[in-house]
Amino acid sequence: MHLRAPAILLAARPHGETAVVARLLTAEYGVVAAYVAGGRGRQLRPVTIPGNLVEAQLTARSDSQLPFAKLELLESRGPWLTEPLPAAAIGWVCALTASALPERQAYPPLYDALAGLLSAICLSPSARGWTGALVGYETLLLRELGYGGDGERPQGELEDILGAMDKLSASLDHYLLADRRGDVMAARARLRELLGRIA
Repeated sequence: MHLRAPAILLAARPHGETAVVARLLTAEYGVVAAYVAGGRGRQLRPVTIPGNLVEAQLTARSDSQLPFAKLELLESRGPWLTEPLPAAAIGWVCALTASALPERQAYPPLYDALAGLLSAICLSPSARGWTGALVGYETLLLRELGYGGDGERPQGELEDILGAMDKLSASLDHYLLADRRGDVMAARARLRELLGRIA
């Protein structure tokens, strides 16, 4: 494997003293796990933040080997991690995508939708500007993986959008995260609590 592509960094788990195993979402290759040497070091720590858009160069000697990755930062989500609502939203959509999608299966609509959603979370003046897009992304994810959903963005007041978000909770938990740890849904519960405070 030798590939270079823009990617959304979904997760970075510590490995050894300073390395991380990153899960990256690309448009052409889907989710790819890769070893990033020095990923927790001073230079790369700001790059290996979930939600960041990176240029990934992946190399592996065989398809069964975990690829090595070199990452170059294209767009950082770091400045928004100090804000509770954007940080919770970025954490949730990245954890959901990393947990739900199978590796090395391309889902170009999901890549485009997630990139747009992350931009909306960071650039909208308030959560009212991106909450509908977040629920639309969850619905699209269910549809792309074969569990129904029309993928349309909910319209209306924030209270209506939160009602649609509550309805999706059981489907996400049952279909996409049934065999995963509860901490993924806990991230959604935290986000929902924060959104409820502004409704």
